[in-house]
Amino acid sequence: MFQRLSTGWQLACQSFRVLRLDKELLLFPLLSGMACMLVLASFAVPLWYTDSMAGLDDGNGANNPVAIVVLFAFYAINYFVIVFFNSALVACAMIRFKGGDPTVSDGLRAASRRLPQIAGWALVSATVGLILRIIESRSEKVGKFIAALLGMAWTVTTYFVVPILVVEKAGPVDACQRSVAIMKRTWGESLSASFSAGFINFLLSLPGLLLIVPGIFLIASGNPPFGIGLIAAGAVLMLLASLVSSAANAILLAAIYLYATEGDVPEYFDRNLIAHSFSRT
Repeated sequence: MFQRLSTGWQLACQSFRVLRLDKELLLFPLLSGMACMLVLASFAVPLWYTDSMAGLDDGNGANNPVAIVVLFAFYAINYFVIVFFNSALVACAMIRFKGGDPTVSDGLRAASRRLPQIAGWALVSATVGLILRIIESRSEKVGKFIAALLGMAWTVTTYFVVPILVVEKAGPVDACQRSVAIMKRTWGESLSASFSAGFINFLLSLPGLLLIVPGIFLIASGNPPFGIGLIAAGAVLMLLASLVSSAANAILLAAIYLYATEGDVPEYFDRNLIAHSFSRT
């Protein structure tokens, strides 16, 4: 277990080093976040009007077909945006691993060529997300626990879906099946690498948190200008940490997928580390 965590940590660190070569890849999570905010803003009135969120919270949303349709549409469009930009980022990582020098336009073109696959996966993800939301609303404690377990299992089994969509042009069902097959062979290192990337994100976010917390206390103690300044600076640092972590995690995902499916070790990753850590068919 400790060996796997050590391997995951080293792989995560190497993905951050790759990101330094292509800093423009940070635009993809930034564009994704901005687009998701626009989606949320555009659905704010329909969600409020149909009372869909409140209806699901009290367990009555499942009996309101309008609320279900609105929430499903919101989930589908949101997932489409996220998967589209993640696909663009993974495509750029693949170009780098193959010896090329990717640009933002390369990633956008690659994702645009996979629009049917991305749209199909967005619909599947929205369906699963809606089902989990309904399960969660059925019982305050049991429903949330079951939904959390199912959501975790879904996240693990679909871990490799994005690179499969990009590289193999697979449909939603085939992509899910392929992701499960790859995860069975690499589950230990894949999960530990993902955990390590998340922990690095936490470390990167600490400076922002260390500014936000005293900023809140300053506002509460009657010094709002300085407190607001600290909170704003902390929020910017946390946003940067989130962008870096999201991009590095996509690079790591692409690297693991590349070795698991083709046996190729990306130039910027330690060959012995990957070769002795993963099994593949």
